Amino acid sequence: MKTEIPKVIKLDSITEMHRMLGLPGPVHPLISLMDATEGQIDLCRLPPSYVTGFYKISFITKLGGRFKYGQGYYDFDEGSLLFTAPNQIAGGTEKYEDNAGYSLIIHPDFLQGYPLAKKIKNYGFFSYASNEALHLSEQERATILSIFTILQMELNSRIDDFSHEVIIAQIELLLSYAKRFYKRQFLTRKVVVNDLVQQLDDLLNACFEEEKQGHNGIPTVQYLAEVLNFTPNYLSDMLRSLTGLNAQQHIHQKLIERSKELLSTTNLTISEVAYKLGFEHPQSFSRLFKIKTRVSPVQFRSTFN
Repeated sequence: MKTEIPKVIKLDSITEMHRMLGLPGPVHPLISLMDATEGQIDLCRLPPSYVTGFYKISFITKLGGRFKYGQGYYDFDEGSLLFTAPNQIAGGTEKYEDNAGYSLIIHPDFLQGYPLAKKIKNYGFFSYASNEALHLSEQERATILSIFTILQMELNSRIDDFSHEVIIAQIELLLSYAKRFYKRQFLTRKVVVNDLVQQLDDLLNACFEEEKQGHNGIPTVQYLAEVLNFTPNYLSDMLRSLTGLNAQQHIHQKLIERSKELLSTTNLTISEVAYKLGFEHPQSFSRLFKIKTRVSPVQFRSTFN
């Protein structure tokens, strides 16, 4: 018997989201703050899988179910923030029981004309396909709640040009705090992050020790992230929080270390070293080596003769 693939529902407008949840239409067509603190929103009405055309920031104050994100589930708890971006698969396949909180829904068009329209795409937590929610301390919850309260007050008033700017400013403040709190979360999980650094180091060693590395090319951040079950942005953010280097810089660091070994311990030509490391063109290798070490491969090798 052929297994039926669940249909993914596309919600292009905030009005469609309200309608699906059985809510009145939004006050503003491009932004909405859904208040589920009293449990009046029935999340069971959401389809098993859906894709939206807007950003969503949810603040969970009470938890009684599980929220699907991508191919897994968010690991959130009470007092957590969840982030989804346009065209990401979300949904729920388990019964929701007594969930409460707020969901801020922002259509990209609401941000047009403001720097945030471009800046929001640079926040890594919107692109995490891992299941890591942002877990908040008691003090952090109070900070986030104060921002949602201001947003709720503004959105319940008549939205004019001035209130639009106030709302944008509050969204930026919310994202800035989220960035700070995520960094704190990474640092408090140093055991996990250290284990990740070791896994990455082992993976890069395997890549650059491979005899036929030239046929495989230089490992990419995308490749490393897939092997380690993270997204590229998430992997880089975790690495940067502990080591100060993103994933691409780790690749370059390992590549330079390996190239120095080959240049100092073998008779391979510069072109052969470049090929062995996965470069298609020796000039690209020489250029990167000089940028990172301030000397050319030839100059470096000469110091050992």
